[in-house]
Amino acid sequence: MNTGVISVRYARALLKAACELGIEDKVFAVMQTLAQNFLQIPELHMTIENPMLSKEKKRKLLETACGDNCPELIRSFLSLVMKEDREDLLQFMANDYVTLYRKMKNIISGKVITATPVSAQMEDKMKALVQDRAHGTVEFITETDPSLIGGFILEYDTYRMDASVKSELNAILTQLKK
Repeated sequence: MNTGVISVRYARALLKAACELGIEDKVFAVMQTLAQNFLQIPELHMTIENPMLSKEKKRKLLETACGDNCPELIRSFLSLVMKEDREDLLQFMANDYVTLYRKMKNIISGKVITATPVSAQMEDKMKALVQDRAHGTVEFITETDPSLIGGFILEYDTYRMDASVKSELNAILTQLKK
């Protein structure tokens, strides 16, 4: 069976249970933490897949990786995953839960890259612009990249707007080479 199908099924079931209990926001935060820990600590995945480690130790390790304030629903979910020998798919389940939650709540990830740090007021204006166009809530990340020289690059969903001086100079250079 396709691992993507399995992880999405588990994530959907967890989201449904969390919504019934009214703790989907808390579970979202825990699943984000778990997904981040899988990315930042490569040894976590190897340890979870280690057949020599007992299921109880793996469950405790995963609860620790979920962060503080791990709800009982997550503990039950981890026990179910361990019982069904699906712990190797837990990273995918966490990512799928985050994706399903964002889709359900109409949350869009956005990013602004500028040459110099922007003020909070400017960031709020950009965020409002994206929210108006996308008709949803926006989680915004701001980055600085001095190589842009000036201007900005705005990305959200599949949309990308490059209004940087660097891209303008490259366009002029391309025209001059013709």
